[in-house]
Amino acid sequence: MKAGGILNRDLMRAIADMGHTQIMVIGDAGVPVPDSATRIDLALAQDIPTIQQVLKYIMDEMIYEKVIVAEEQKKYNPKHFEAVSGLSKRCQVETMPHEQLFSTYLPKAKYIVRTGSFEPFGNVVLQAGIDAPKWFAKDGCLVPGYYEERVEYKG
Repeated sequence: MKAGGILNRDLMRAIADMGHTQIMVIGDAGVPVPDSATRIDLALAQDIPTIQQVLKYIMDEMIYEKVIVAEEQKKYNPKHFEAVSGLSKRCQVETMPHEQLFSTYLPKAKYIVRTGSFEPFGNVVLQAGIDAPKWFAKDGCLVPGYYEERVEYKG
């Protein structure tokens, strides 16, 4: 038996299955799941579990290089935006219009994790990354400029 962290088998399998640049969406109770994505349904009741609760555990287990939310989240749900930003230790949270976020990332999502959140504009897109400090640690490897910040990541 696993000692801690994420205990849900399907969610752990999904995290282990993610490859560089692939997309995982952590969605609210109403997130539409296209047929092309695998749904991991964690919703039990209203706000059980919340996006923030699930996101914290996923971010602890997954190497991500982008976090993207709807720009409307920043304006209409600022406490949620602050919480998501506080959880993101690897990168700044990016924003884009809600409709663009849905049309761009839902069709690309490998996994969509449905929570019980009733959270306006609450969905969070994670793009899988690589453990850059380990990838570029080999003697003789040169770090491209766009990876320099990721190579310095220690957490």
